[in-house]
This record gives sequence, C-alpha cells and structure tokens, in this order.
Amino acid sequence: MAIRQKPFGQPIYVTRPLLPDLDQVKEKLKEVWDSQWLTNNGPQHQLFEKKLLGVLGVPHLSLFNNGTIALIVACQSLRLSGEVITTPFTFPATPHVLSWNNIRPVFCDIDPLTLNIDADKIETMITPQTTGILAVHVFGTPCDVSRIQEVADRYGLRVVYDAAHAFGVDIEGEGIGTYGDISMFSFHATKLFHTTEGGALTYNNENLKQRIDLLKNFGIKNEEEVVMPGINGKMTEIQAAIGMILLDYIQEEREKREVILKTYHECLDDVEGITFLPHDMDGVEKSFQYCVLRIDEHAFGRSRDFVYNEFKKYNVFTRKYFSPLCSSYTCYKHLPSSHPINLPIANRIVSEVLSMPFYGGLSTDDITRICDILKSFRNQ
Repeated sequence: MAIRQKPFGQPIYVTRPLLPDLDQVKEKLKEVWDSQWLTNNGPQHQLFEKKLLGVLGVPHLSLFNNGTIALIVACQSLRLSGEVITTPFTFPATPHVLSWNNIRPVFCDIDPLTLNIDADKIETMITPQTTGILAVHVFGTPCDVSRIQEVADRYGLRVVYDAAHAFGVDIEGEGIGTYGDISMFSFHATKLFHTTEGGALTYNNENLKQRIDLLKNFGIKNEEEVVMPGINGKMTEIQAAIGMILLDYIQEEREKREVILKTYHECLDDVEGITFLPHDMDGVEKSFQYCVLRIDEHAFGRSRDFVYNEFKKYNVFTRKYFSPLCSSYTCYKHLPSSHPINLPIANRIVSEVLSMPFYGGLSTDDITRICDILKSFRNQ
C-alpha cells in the first residue's frame, strides 16, 4: 500500500510569475516618471524593441499590449479572409482571433507526439476559401515548419505562428520567430518571460512594419492623417520597462527550470502510464515554458481528471491544458471540421494531458514530493 503523503502547507500552483528586484523596478519607474512619457512609443518602448530583436534573433518586431491583440493585428496585416486552418488543441485566443477577423477556423487534427497541428493533414483541409494556416508551437515545441511552409507555398497561403509558449526557442540557431509570415509571442505574467501583460509580432518582411505599427495605433499616420481602421494595441512604457529588467533574469530562470524538469524525469520516467512530451529535439533550443505529462488511464490505473482533482487535496494545483478542445466550444462545435470523427487524436489526447507545477521558485525537494504524491495515486 502506498504511503499517505502530507499536503503542502502553502499552495503550489502550476506557475508563478518571475518577479524582478523591487529596487530595480523603482529605478526604472523613475526613468519613466522623469521622461513624463507613459505610452505611444516612448524611450523604454524603443529600447526594449531594439533589445528584443537580438534576443529573439529576428529582423523585425512590433510590441503590443497583449498577445491576443497582436494576433488579431497579424491576421489583419496579412489580409487573411475566408477560412484559415488551425489546431483545436490550443488556448481559446487562437481561434478567437480568426472569428474577430470574420474568418472561419478550420480545425485540423494534431500530431500524437508533439501535439502540434499535423502538418501532413493540412493539405486535406484546404478549400478554395482557404487563405492561411495559423499553427501553434504547443508548449514551446516547434511545429514542422518545413512541411507547413512547403504546403503553404504550393497553395499560395500565408503562415502565422502562435509562438506564445516559444520565447527563446530556436531551430539550428535560427530564432523561432523567423519562420512563416508572422509569429506572435505572448508576454503574459504566466509565461517564462513577461512584461506583466504584453506581446510582440515578429516577421521577415520589412514592408510589414509600417502596416502593423499603423494597425496597432488606430491607423494614425500623423496628426493630420488616419489611413486605415486600426486598434489600440500599444505597449506602455511601464510594460516595456519591466521587460527590460526581466531580460536579465531569463537565463537563470531557464537553468532552474532545467534542473526541475530533470528531477521530474528522474522521479517519473519509470512509472507505468506516465509519459512526458518530447522535450529534446535535434537542433532545437527548448523554451522551458511548461512541464506536461500524459496520463494513460489504462496503464496508470487512474484518469487524468482523477489526478487533477486529487492533487488539490494536497494543495497542488495543476492545469488541464488544453481541455476542453476549442472545437468543442459552443461557438465552434457546429463547424464541420469540429466533428470528433475529424479530430480523433486531439479528442483522445485532450483527456490525458496535465501541466505540472513548473517555475524556478520550486526546489528539487518540492518536485520529489509532488512526484511521490502522484505515484501514490496509482491504482496498482
């Protein structure tokens, strides 16, 4: 019989925001106060944008107040219309930005190992109304960017990547934000790197810069001209200032998370019914954004939902990312592509995945204890 574990005295959440030294924040805020410039492309914004170009290894970049607005603008800037092929296994924002642009999402099934959109099935979803592909680097694992681009080129489609989880990821030394037409990065507080809220678009085509920056600022060209219907997507000076500070913290946080991930593997690799997503891919620099398990109910003896609920009794709060599937939402389930018969892998995997506590403030002892609790659930 498994030994009964004790609950944690304080809640252990799936993540905690990385917080900089408060004195550093005060110093940066003084710079903002001294400038008397709080938004509208101020000095912190300009400096942060230039800094990120090097950090992400991209030629062009535009900052935003959040990733969702950034993704809406990405679709607008590429003039996407009709239908766009995307994944059902993602955060709601991904298909929602299509709906906000009067575009019909077409859901494609996912790869059983990476959980990304299955690049080999995209071609079967293309119709005369298809104008683009909106793929997600799920949990920071890169999509099959070569195959996706090959399909896009053959049919004249645009490619947008939701890279919300992929800060710092590169493939053979190339920043993940250099693939496709546009990539979106989220700087939400739950992310490895954040600006409390915020986001960015990256792209290779320098001609997109002017259009994107106009779209995120009401379409205002100058004091006398408004040249297109834009939105308010500007990042503030305070967001940019926080981001500038946190860039110096990211390497240490990644190193801590690498140790935590290794500890999870050491504790759980031999547990029947529990598997990890493929974290190590040839030539890929990882994001260390999430630690995600898959729980096989038959082999483990307990369902993912049982584990999720039972953990709460021990003050451990995991997340069932991404359950339910976007294709099952009331606003999308009527679409032909949403029918479960078209998405067999996504519908199976969505009941297996569980995101575990994963942030630098956790100790290896915390992780070992969490794993012992998980193993105690096993129905042997």
